[in-house]
Amino acid sequence: MRVLVVTAVPVERDAVTRAFGGAPESVALPGAEVHRCGAFDVLAGGAGPAAAAAATAFALASESRPPGAPASGPYGLVVSAGIGGAFTPLTPLGSLVVASGIVAADLGAETRDGFLPVTALGFGRDRFTPPPALVRDVAAAAGAAAGPVLTVSTVTGTAERAAGLLAAHPGALAEAMEGFGVAEAAARAGVPVLELRAVSNAVGPRDRDAWRIGDALAALTDAFGKTAPVLEGWNRHDH
Repeated sequence: MRVLVVTAVPVERDAVTRAFGGAPESVALPGAEVHRCGAFDVLAGGAGPAAAAAATAFALASESRPPGAPASGPYGLVVSAGIGGAFTPLTPLGSLVVASGIVAADLGAETRDGFLPVTALGFGRDRFTPPPALVRDVAAAAGAAAGPVLTVSTVTGTAERAAGLLAAHPGALAEAMEGFGVAEAAARAGVPVLELRAVSNAVGPRDRDAWRIGDALAALTDAFGKTAPVLEGWNRHDH
């Protein structure tokens, strides 16, 4: 099965491809470049849900092949991957999180009575649920925690907002900026989606000195080394 992995930035993409060894094949797409490692195509799609959705949609529509080249088969799975912030101490720095729910945490409206999600306004959706069996298998292979991962357009920078997000989304383990965009594009193409994050910092007041980006990128490489057989071998019709 072919797997499309979408990260935000090239350093995350490269952390994923290092898990497979060797030099990846570069495949040009409109406005982007996929790094192909066997059954895995890894794309740095940009930061934020809009860029992630657009890049994922382009890749799914083009099947990641240069103009005139033969198709190598459709994708069977899309994975949103990268580093992210976590609601510690549930998920400490350097640990891994697999999303049991991919949640658009700030898509909606502010009112006098607080935030209303887009679903409460009567349109749209604010959550995607990855295949539970796949979440379980990937979490077991990677030694990761499984729980909701929030997609935000503005990274949390205060304790008050962190507390508000947890109050609105009890049990949330982490936040990032791309998962919901990737999931939206995958859903419209009828392809299952997964989100895998390595924790680089705590959600809350910004403290750059406390961030562990290098450790998180190393954990991301290790995660794909451990989960590649699960991802590549997963069959949606068997679950």
